[in-house]
Amino acid sequence: MRPCPCPPPHPPQPRYRERRYWEQRYRQGAAEPREWLGGFGRFRELLEAELRQGDKVLVLGCGTSALSYDLHERGYRDVTSIDFSPACIEAMRARYAHCPRLRWAVMDMRSLAFPDASFDVVLEKGTLDVLLVDEKDPWRVSAPAAAAMHRVLAEVSRVLRPGGRFLSITFAQPHFRAPHYAQEAFGWSLRHAACGDAFHYFLYVMCKGQPLAPSHLALGERLWHPPPPPSPPPPLDEDEDEDYLLAIQL
Repeated sequence: MRPCPCPPPHPPQPRYRERRYWEQRYRQGAAEPREWLGGFGRFRELLEAELRQGDKVLVLGCGTSALSYDLHERGYRDVTSIDFSPACIEAMRARYAHCPRLRWAVMDMRSLAFPDASFDVVLEKGTLDVLLVDEKDPWRVSAPAAAAMHRVLAEVSRVLRPGGRFLSITFAQPHFRAPHYAQEAFGWSLRHAACGDAFHYFLYVMCKGQPLAPSHLALGERLWHPPPPPSPPPPLDEDEDEDYLLAIQL
């Protein structure tokens, strides 16, 4: 008898949280423009409602997106973009060398090398999603993932000026993402807007120096005190199982 062939092994999942993954990806020729969640045009109306000419803007985890360049071309000239991949930043500097006012820096968003109150706007598009990509249950985020998100958001809050805005674009729905943003320690308010038709994306807007609404404070508390998982249903004994089957009318 011939043995059954073994199924092909599953390819390893990308390690989006690891610098090595992105560095290898960009070095292997994947530094062409890539838009996670969509390009500037998809979010232009929502973003321009929150931006002002003259804003000093920081883009987190810029990748090879044209977002920073698109902002520049719309008149937002003071844009600094960071990514923790040297290969990515090297490619972006070369691609947009004709825009000397666009600044690029290799930097980890968990430890921003900027003084306090440096920016009017901090903007991210899909970058924070990588911090939660390995989570199994979005209702009960693990303590390490919640702490990693908190660390980044604390840095964002630190570098925002009073009255500044943190703009976060993601596919994460409010009941999953808002608890992370709704932390009183960050000193900002929270609101969101949705865009898209068949599939929704969300723009979260945090305004530094404005208080959180009571409902958002309650959401923030839920992050650190999630509800217990539901109890499994009690098993049926054999008699109950037989009674149930006999009661089915065919």
